[in-house]
Amino acid sequence: MAKVNVLVLRSPGANCDLETCHAFERGGARPTRVHINALLESPDILADYQVLVVPGGFSYGDDVAAGKILANQLRVGLADELRAFRDRGKLILGICNGFQVLIKSGLLPGWDDGRGTDQPATLANNDSGRFTDRWIHLAAEPGECVFLQGIDRMDLPIAHGEGKFACRDQSVLDRLASGGQIVLRYAPKAVGSRQLAVGQESARSASTAHCLLPTASCLSYNPNGSQADVAGICDPTGRVFGLMPHPERHVDSVQHPQWTRGRTATEGDGLAVFRNAVAFFGRG
Repeated sequence: MAKVNVLVLRSPGANCDLETCHAFERGGARPTRVHINALLESPDILADYQVLVVPGGFSYGDDVAAGKILANQLRVGLADELRAFRDRGKLILGICNGFQVLIKSGLLPGWDDGRGTDQPATLANNDSGRFTDRWIHLAAEPGECVFLQGIDRMDLPIAHGEGKFACRDQSVLDRLASGGQIVLRYAPKAVGSRQLAVGQESARSASTAHCLLPTASCLSYNPNGSQADVAGICDPTGRVFGLMPHPERHVDSVQHPQWTRGRTATEGDGLAVFRNAVAFFGRG
């Protein structure tokens, strides 16, 4: 089977492009870093790729708001091309800052055809009021999401200051839930035989019982106060996916902070996300 070509979008301030390339290489793809200016000048570059990734970091220093400037560049300069890219059955992935970009460009939740004329949800400042960098536990409900097929649980790191998923009103959250677009949630680790319910908003307690790496600033298993514990959503096709945690930072088992303490996994939990993207083009 021919290699799957992945375009990893570069922009000023983004800093996770190399890790993302490494993760896709491990997953069996051929990644290439392309600067946003090059893509704006020659949008036909997209024809050479099956996957477009907006990686994490701080695009344009998160000036105005996290991901907003890069999102505007995509919305104004590439809306038609990105919509056509998706409609040809190709994949789009946004990680952390990339998730913020997809939300603010209109590519997610994908209800306005990617033109960004309506933004029913956003990623706001963490409830803690500070940047949060720690490992968290996730529960997946893949549905149609290509990237999460066969995944039910993951441990991944987060690193963000604006990661609180918030909807404009309850009807937006209800529509996402009923449409199967909420595909990844922050979840507690089991403590003995006790497991807290997933999908409910977290209490803002000072408890550290469910943190992989407890610290004084750890509030709960939901690290930012996201509504309904949302950590990632997809569009109605399942081919556009955004998430706040970093799967590219857990592709090797030794990247996990507990890899020497009885953890038996032979590879990182995040690697399956990238393998799924590659496998999607080998189906049928």
